[in-house]
Amino acid sequence: MPEALMSAIGAPRDVAAIDIGSNSVRLVLYRLEGRAIWTVFNEKVLAGLGRDLAATGHLSVEGAAQALTALKRFAAVIEGVRPAMVFVAATAAVREAADGQAFCEKVAAETGLRIRILSGEEEARYAALGVLAGIPDADGVAGDLGGSSLELVRLAGGKVERGVTLPLGPFSFADEGLFDADRLREAIAKRLKPATDFKTDTLYAVGGAWRTLAQVHMEMNGYPLRIVHQYSMSADEVLATCGLVARASRASLEKWPGVSKKRSETLPHAALVMEGLVRKLGLKRIVVSAWGVREGLLYEALEPDIAAADPLLAGSSALGARQGISPTLPGALKGWIAPLLAAMPVTFDKVRDDVLADAACRLADLGARLHPDHRVELAFDQVLRAPVPGQSHAERAWLATAVNARYGGPAATPEPKTMARLLTEEQLLAARTLGLAIRLACDLSGRAPQLLVNARAAVRDETLVLTASDGYADVLLGEQTRRRGKALAEAMGLKLDIRNGG
Repeated sequence: MPEALMSAIGAPRDVAAIDIGSNSVRLVLYRLEGRAIWTVFNEKVLAGLGRDLAATGHLSVEGAAQALTALKRFAAVIEGVRPAMVFVAATAAVREAADGQAFCEKVAAETGLRIRILSGEEEARYAALGVLAGIPDADGVAGDLGGSSLELVRLAGGKVERGVTLPLGPFSFADEGLFDADRLREAIAKRLKPATDFKTDTLYAVGGAWRTLAQVHMEMNGYPLRIVHQYSMSADEVLATCGLVARASRASLEKWPGVSKKRSETLPHAALVMEGLVRKLGLKRIVVSAWGVREGLLYEALEPDIAAADPLLAGSSALGARQGISPTLPGALKGWIAPLLAAMPVTFDKVRDDVLADAACRLADLGARLHPDHRVELAFDQVLRAPVPGQSHAERAWLATAVNARYGGPAATPEPKTMARLLTEEQLLAARTLGLAIRLACDLSGRAPQLLVNARAAVRDETLVLTASDGYADVLLGEQTRRRGKALAEAMGLKLDIRNGG
């Protein structure tokens, strides 16, 4: 375990990861706050190291030159930042090329960066670990498509199981001539034969090409939340999108939003591989993971008790703590609203509802330092679009709706169309009700945990009952407390009864 990452949970650390792939070379700088992982810098170069590998057995000369230039710059950035830990890993192209080791030695001599060449098994494992780091409940198969290879790894019960590496990246077909969709489908089907044992309902898709495919699907369907991580598509939706991409000319692909000139070269191939996987594995849905090998390397280096934490709760705590929130307030809020939560309808499932309520309590002071005239919309937007993993898009919308209500926002929320697209009416009401409960708790106590414990809320006989401990009756006095209580009671379909003392 690297000592640099064995610090106290609250101590922030900077970590750098360089991923030298068959198509791209990327540097990502992360800020770690315990289990909360923030991307603070991200730069990539589509060098195409593996472009000539199938034909020559060597790295692309032009690609190697571009990659070396990028790595010199990345080394300079790392020298300036001086992170606690640096990971530099190379995957299929460098691993398989006859001159791969020579390339690593040249990089070390000219940049000082020591490259770890991952085996196919290691690459698959780290990609799968990255998926679990961002989606802890992932259950199915992780699929990481790079420039030269596809790694498939089974995930179950939060564990990485066996995997396989297949020569299915676009550069592995470079010696088959011009792009011909029908011929390529046949070739892909042959190379997918070892994947028979990986049949599953859900594929967790990793890799830039598949992220771009998801962005194309978002654009086609007018999807309102442009966040790729944990974006979910049905098998039929994916097949339709893949068919469209495979039929499109490169010139037309370059004009599509989010598709770069270099990405347009490999996107049709990625679409056909995905199409083959849907049919070969019997997939029902595809969930995109923005986390992969780099995050897997980082995740493995975390202290075990930190790695075991829920990323949604850790991220919510980190966001809330930046606003100066009392460290004891979230727990006090969670305990206070527990009787109310028990009386509310189940939204997702009981376990997940409890986690989301916990996250909402940790976000209760998110707007403390925001301008009061814009607090509602700014807090709403932060929660909806924060780079916090471990939550579906529907759960993002649910939490944003709860925070909107916590700060007195209207039932419509700042983005009613987005919310209507992602949540049912019942889910919207449940999220708003929880937010109103948190608003009541914060306002009647002045956000002071020691006062909050001396006021109680309960549901009895179709009535929301607020009571105070002996000597603390004044906590419940005031028109504002009554207004907050009345709003919550109405959302729950209850009457309000305020009992001052007892």
